[in-house]
Amino acid sequence: MVNETIVAVIIAFAASAALCPIVIPFLHKLKFGQQVREDGPQAHLKKQGTPTMGGLVILSSIIITSLLYIRDYPKIIPVLFVTVGFGIIGFLDDYIKIVMKRSEGLNPKQKLLGQIVITGIFAFYLVTSPDIGTGMRIPFTGLYLDLPLWAFVPALFFITLGTDNGVNFTDGLDGLCTSVTILVATFFTIVAIGENSGISPITGAVVGSLLGFLLFNVYPARVFMGDTGSLALGGFVSASAFMMQMPLYIAIVGLIYLVEVLSVIIQVTYFKKTGGRRIFKMAPIHHHFELCGWSETRVVAVFSILTAILCLVAYLGL
Repeated sequence: MVNETIVAVIIAFAASAALCPIVIPFLHKLKFGQQVREDGPQAHLKKQGTPTMGGLVILSSIIITSLLYIRDYPKIIPVLFVTVGFGIIGFLDDYIKIVMKRSEGLNPKQKLLGQIVITGIFAFYLVTSPDIGTGMRIPFTGLYLDLPLWAFVPALFFITLGTDNGVNFTDGLDGLCTSVTILVATFFTIVAIGENSGISPITGAVVGSLLGFLLFNVYPARVFMGDTGSLALGGFVSASAFMMQMPLYIAIVGLIYLVEVLSVIIQVTYFKKTGGRRIFKMAPIHHHFELCGWSETRVVAVFSILTAILCLVAYLGL
């Protein structure tokens, strides 16, 4: 299994690294450029027009690699389903914003409905699967939290949708979401191999695809993943965690995602309650650090180092 997973990483990396030089000029030609907020950090204005929807490269690499392993590793199918399903929602959102020139993209209700349908199908698989079930490992205890069905399903929806939005909010700086998620996916890959969970080919494929994409997404980025990539990755993180009965570990390895989404919730709530006052200079919180004087590369480095440490902590908690 170790060798097969390593091969999956290499295949996905090669596919991603090869597709980017082809897809980026194509996105340029179609004018699928990033729209930058005028009220954001001024340094971001130079990003205007940088090709987005690069998540198509990430998704393509994951799909190509996964198809080579589906026959021998059928458990990757649910993870691939959620990853691609959420990626399609992100693609529609990007397409409407960029091609159809509607700044909102999919409205919140449409996006939520799509996420609920995909999560609902995944939930049905989990609760009817004799191999997975509704158990959740409790970190550092060796115990399992076995929720009744009426509590497990709402918890699954809350964790999945929360994680997906958290990853989406993390995608705001060159290489940030990519770097953080490489580390999270590496953690899941190591655990999947060690416990023979049957999903290591797709977790490895995500690592490889993101490493290839990072070559072009690192500062100064030549391409952004867009919602196509970030929503797909959010689905991947959540689905992988549930397939290994580890959703509670997302709060550790994905703490950056949690902080990002909480910063937005706190900012919006406080703004409304106080009639326009703010806690952070800007949300999500990575922009707050930028406006405090941190360089973009420093924010990415600090958030990535923190995630690496948290992954080690989570490994100790197995």
